[in-house]
Amino acid sequence: MSDPGGRAEHAESQPFQVDLRGVVDLLSRHIYSSPRVYLRELLQNGRDAITARSLRDGHDSSWGVRISPAGVDGTSLVFEDDGIGLTATEVADLLSTVGRSSKRDILDLPRHDYLGQFGIGLLSCFMVADTIVVRSRSVTGAPAVEWCGRSDGTFTVTELHEDLPFGTSVTLDPRPGSEAFVGARAVEQLAREYGQFLPLRVEVATTVGPPLLVTEEPVFLDPESSELTRYGRELLGVQPFASFPIACSATGTRGVAFVLPHSPPPGAAQANRVYLGRMLLSERAEVLPSWAFFVRAVINTDGLHPTASREDLVDDDALEETRAALGADVRAWVMRMGAEQPYLLAAFVAAHHLALKALLLHDEELAQIITRWLTVETTLGTMSIESLVRNHPHVRYTETLDEFRHVAGIDAGGPPIVNGGYTYDAEVVRMLPRLYKGVSVEKVDVLGEVDALAPPPLDDRAAALAVERRVTAALAEVEVVGVVRALPVGDVSAIYVADPEVLRSADRRRSAGKASPLWGGIVARADEYLSGAAHPDGDASARARLCLNWTSPLVRSLVAVRDDAVFTRTVHLMYIQALLAGHNPLGAAERRLMTQAMSDILALSVGLDDVDLVPFND
Repeated sequence: MSDPGGRAEHAESQPFQVDLRGVVDLLSRHIYSSPRVYLRELLQNGRDAITARSLRDGHDSSWGVRISPAGVDGTSLVFEDDGIGLTATEVADLLSTVGRSSKRDILDLPRHDYLGQFGIGLLSCFMVADTIVVRSRSVTGAPAVEWCGRSDGTFTVTELHEDLPFGTSVTLDPRPGSEAFVGARAVEQLAREYGQFLPLRVEVATTVGPPLLVTEEPVFLDPESSELTRYGRELLGVQPFASFPIACSATGTRGVAFVLPHSPPPGAAQANRVYLGRMLLSERAEVLPSWAFFVRAVINTDGLHPTASREDLVDDDALEETRAALGADVRAWVMRMGAEQPYLLAAFVAAHHLALKALLLHDEELAQIITRWLTVETTLGTMSIESLVRNHPHVRYTETLDEFRHVAGIDAGGPPIVNGGYTYDAEVVRMLPRLYKGVSVEKVDVLGEVDALAPPPLDDRAAALAVERRVTAALAEVEVVGVVRALPVGDVSAIYVADPEVLRSADRRRSAGKASPLWGGIVARADEYLSGAAHPDGDASARARLCLNWTSPLVRSLVAVRDDAVFTRTVHLMYIQALLAGHNPLGAAERRLMTQAMSDILALSVGLDDVDLVPFND
């Protein structure tokens, strides 16, 4: 009988069919980063088994893990643990059913005492072996059992009539090409990398001599350890600037933070080492706030959650809370250093000024301590913020590097102007009135600075105006206006100045000239729209300016030049020189002006009559 929707009243449920080859391919290509993690999974299973036995029978310090690499006692790799062991039923449930979580669920043991969270750990061994043999004897007294799994998806379970020791052994029959992962050197390296700080004995058999003990006490969990500096030097590759403990009690996280002695490259990813239950989880975990990129952390945690591959942490509320707590420890260390060791703080700021500028933007209490040690670039040179506000309480600054270069070129030697074009510097300057009483700040307008310069004396005003008209006409092709001002120095003949929108418009025009006709037209129309929006009145401020210095002998000599061609080409060269001095790129029009000017001046200087000169048109 069926319902109106056409569904059978009693449909038979059927299990999914799992292709083990497909599962192994999924593990190796999309979950685990490398076949090398097979040993981590074996260590994890061994650690979990010993933990389960300890909870049942009490801890015995002699219990541990023994690994015999392939090629030491035979062609196979053998992994043994002194854990709780498995019965025949547990073997079938745990090792032969993909998706079963762990023996912790079968034995109803506390979850937080186990590293394993997924039932795919043993399957990772198929990335290096075609056959896995598990021999185990449970401490419950059940008969020993052997489970043999093959990469074709088949397995057998056999009860053994042997008096095996309690625990489990895993034998891997390596497939050809996996020698790089199962040989003696690789196994020793992987065992030390993943299990160096496990709270149990991990031994690796060697071809000569006794087994090698790879486990040791985690020095990073003892902030008073005399070996901490050595460990930090091995971690960083250089002597750490300092170290201090960090912790988050809410997630059972604690460890040590090492301060880099130098600033890391911009955009460098965090390289923090994280252990889960004292087994290595990741060396690239982002467990610190982004602003703390001057620190490298090594932590052990019991409360953070690993991803399915157990190679990183799940970015959840627990990790966010841990980041906040560890960031607070970093902040507290900086504040303690400022209060107790100011000489060290000065050295620290010199190495990590960018990180500290980012930090103080979000923490004004910390800014009160460290801001005075920071430095900024000004028109009078680099100076500390403390010196700047003490001697010049009215701080003037530019927003961009281009603006600073223009202003620096016309600065008359008055109060310094701060270059706010570097990362965070403009934001820091704007904070100063909140940090220092009596300090004010002013954003400098480039064109305003030009207008504030003194005009030529009254007696020279008519000649200066005539020069301005002729210069503007000479530069009409590049839409630059000529102005004449009196600078306090005479060695600068001309300065190119423009507001930021004019500079952006010039960039757009250069891009349009290099693009295809289609895209060039689109960029040109966009520039026309944006330029009109920035300067709706179309006044002279919408054009760049060539500011000629009236105190310069070269500019004064232009008054006497009657030859229009000589005047025009001289102005063109002064314009190009001013562009280059201000670090402005040359477009096609500027390069054309420079080439023509140099050719014509050369012809005039040697008296070449057969060269066509372009006259100045009034």
